[in-house]
Amino acid sequence: MTLKYLITGATGGLGAGVLSYLIANVPASEYAAASSKEENRKQFEDRGIAFRVVSYDDPQTLETAFEDVENLFFVSTNTFDNEKRRKQHENFVEAAKKMNVKHASHQTPRTIILANIKPAAVQESHLMTEEMMKQAGINFTSIREGLYTDAFPVFMGWYPSTSTVYLPSDGPIAFTLRSELGEANARLMIQGGHDREIVLLTAQETITFSEIVDLINETTGRNVQLKLVSPEEFVRLKAADDEGGKPEGFFQALLSWYESISKGETCTIDPLMAEVLDRQPVPPREAIRAFLTENRDYEWHQNYVNRS
Repeated sequence: MTLKYLITGATGGLGAGVLSYLIANVPASEYAAASSKEENRKQFEDRGIAFRVVSYDDPQTLETAFEDVENLFFVSTNTFDNEKRRKQHENFVEAAKKMNVKHASHQTPRTIILANIKPAAVQESHLMTEEMMKQAGINFTSIREGLYTDAFPVFMGWYPSTSTVYLPSDGPIAFTLRSELGEANARLMIQGGHDREIVLLTAQETITFSEIVDLINETTGRNVQLKLVSPEEFVRLKAADDEGGKPEGFFQALLSWYESISKGETCTIDPLMAEVLDRQPVPPREAIRAFLTENRDYEWHQNYVNRS
């Protein structure tokens, strides 16, 4: 039996958002959730949602899961190891081709990068994935996502206890709400089109880290300061005293991303998301103000690797 939509990464934030939109808008027989863990089956099947196991490290599970699938939502893996991600994505693309998937929507969870400018290191594997899909001859849409507004604390190293934010650069970023990205991705997949295209989903405004600090102070009554430091000083300061327990390698890996900010590579906006949603996306300033108004001690889970 043909399955119209298979959503990988369905237990993650973006995949869950895509799945939620399908649940509310298309018949249950047309979609299924996928995860790398068999133990996640029950949580979906108890809700009447079909489930398939998809391990990017196991080509056999990919081929089994992709059988008779028309539209595949392809969520990038969440490792900073580019070589590992490259192999995982290669397995995914080869299985999609072998099983004759009609269309793969590949999401890249950051705004990449103008052509002819060197991409941030964390983005290189996504560019490789786009090239893989082209070379494999599969039908795809590569969706480059705006950075999650929700995750602003991890991107600027801010905690509710922070008095000074140390960063190696400041510049405009097209932060975009994750919930709206989930809806926009689902709508785009249902609408179809954009075959073998690279598209960009972002809010229609940008914000800088210094403006976010001003928002934190204005909304919560704090007196947080922003201090720009050298890349070396940034890594040293953060690795020595990161409240969330993130290792030095994490901050070292972020340096190329901060460099891309200083070059203006994260400020690109595109009208497509507003067109797909049929409304204006929530601007980052408005979204962050709402987060902090609801909870002046707003946190983002990925800021803390030292929590179970």
